[in-house]
Amino acid sequence: ADGKVVDGSLLGDANGVDPAPGRVKDSGKWQKPRFSRKALMKCCLVKWIIASTQPQDKDSSDSDLELSTVRHQPEGLDQLQAQTKFTRKELQSLYRGFKNECPSGMVDEETFKTIYSQFFPQGDATTYAHFLFNAFDIDRNGSIRFEDFVIGLSVLLRGSVTEKLNWAFNLYDINKDGYITKEEMLAIMKSIYDMMGRYTYPCVRDEAPYEHVDKFFQKMDKNRDGVVTIEEFIETCQKEIQ
Repeated sequence: ADGKVVDGSLLGDANGVDPAPGRVKDSGKWQKPRFSRKALMKCCLVKWIIASTQPQDKDSSDSDLELSTVRHQPEGLDQLQAQTKFTRKELQSLYRGFKNECPSGMVDEETFKTIYSQFFPQGDATTYAHFLFNAFDIDRNGSIRFEDFVIGLSVLLRGSVTEKLNWAFNLYDINKDGYITKEEMLAIMKSIYDMMGRYTYPCVRDEAPYEHVDKFFQKMDKNRDGVVTIEEFIETCQKEIQ
């Protein structure tokens, strides 16, 4: 929200100063972790990716995506390879991991929240996971298909600057009307602070999310009409990273 969307910084210090990466123990207190957008997006998928790297009894090279055990059948491998920046072998590996966790071939929101919350036991990740789920749920049908998952992951890991910014804007634009309002940004910021939990140092002040949103709009809302458009968002972010 400070314009550092591409390198991942969603959240600085509660007082507006970026903390050091990781959590460093200082005089018995934990410093606040620096959550990058990339890290946040990837962590809920770690279980799938780790599972996909385990040795397989069967040779996957002679088969496309293994469809016999799932109710939802994803697009063919060639089509997904054309839509993403993953190789054929990477897609096969990702699919194995996805299927291990989600045999139905789809992830509903409650399952997604459960997986995501495991990585933030110190806080409540439920609300942020809800917003993240909606960003991945491309066709808005209440479930994340393998195609949704892999297309979003491709953008986050290997997309261009513009592609990543468009994805980030979609996350912030909760009602998908093409604008980011202060209410939407505040909801996102509060969910991130809730996810971080109380065990942070320095302690997060109650007014910190509001200050973060104000700072965001001071930078982004060029015409001061109270909303941020995709054009304003991309223009400001690109200037920040130059």
